[in-house]
Amino acid sequence: MPANRPRTKILLDGGDPAETLRVKNALGFLDGQTTNPTLVAKNPEIQHLIASGHKLSRKDQENEYKHIVQQISPLVGDAGVSIEVFADLDTTAEQMLAQGEEMFSWIPNAYIKYPCTREGLRAAGESARRGIRVNVTLCFSQEQAAAVYAVTKGAREPVYVSPFLGRLDDRGENGIDVVRNIKKMYERGDGHIHVLAASLRRLEHLLASFALNAELATVPAKILEQWAAQGLPMPDENFRYEAVDAEGRSLKPIPYRDIELNAPWRSFDIRHELTTKGIERFVNDYLNTLAPAA
Repeated sequence: MPANRPRTKILLDGGDPAETLRVKNALGFLDGQTTNPTLVAKNPEIQHLIASGHKLSRKDQENEYKHIVQQISPLVGDAGVSIEVFADLDTTAEQMLAQGEEMFSWIPNAYIKYPCTREGLRAAGESARRGIRVNVTLCFSQEQAAAVYAVTKGAREPVYVSPFLGRLDDRGENGIDVVRNIKKMYERGDGHIHVLAASLRRLEHLLASFALNAELATVPAKILEQWAAQGLPMPDENFRYEAVDAEGRSLKPIPYRDIELNAPWRSFDIRHELTTKGIERFVNDYLNTLAPAA
């Protein structure tokens, strides 16, 4: 076990069990994994099927997803495996919840991912009340994170919220600020939510997540392998995150807002165009693996 293992739990963002094992061997540990329809569609076995002209039925897709996470489950630690429900912009909370309950039975360390939409939050809240571990994904704002807190208050299991910092960077905003702001806001809370920094695009994102004491970070294999190749460096007291994009352009700061965490969850404005785009992308990737309806 590495002597300088971070307090932040490390999750691999991926959908290939062989990759999971490779990264775990490179790091010497792996706390968990996040999956989603895009990552499952990129699984080598599914890509091979598609390349050979074979398309999956919806039941085939579900069975493949189940098979993949069952292979990953014993390879990771107590941060678990996040499994995402298949939801478009019209999917109801009841439909998501039915999927979530089934997926939660697949493995003993499952977290069910619901999108940060009104219906996704309704499903997340009900899941938390039923003892289902939850990860609310596609979060891009402090107000969305406040709604996650409010709707899952009283959860018996830890709840994850996943701010996607890289996608904010892509449009010129400093995604690390969202992680910082959510962490600061939650200082006034009861501790039932853990911040899972997601959509990390470079090693500096990971180091900044450590410096902000994010409870978890989910990271692509190439960045984790880069981190391992450099000896698992950790930020020291002199670490300063440089808020620039891949081309070196300065990113626009996202200011902190003083938000009342105990307000009703429906009172928060959770609309965000990146959440909508993220759902549309996942749906498209999922549909590309499916056979046409008869």
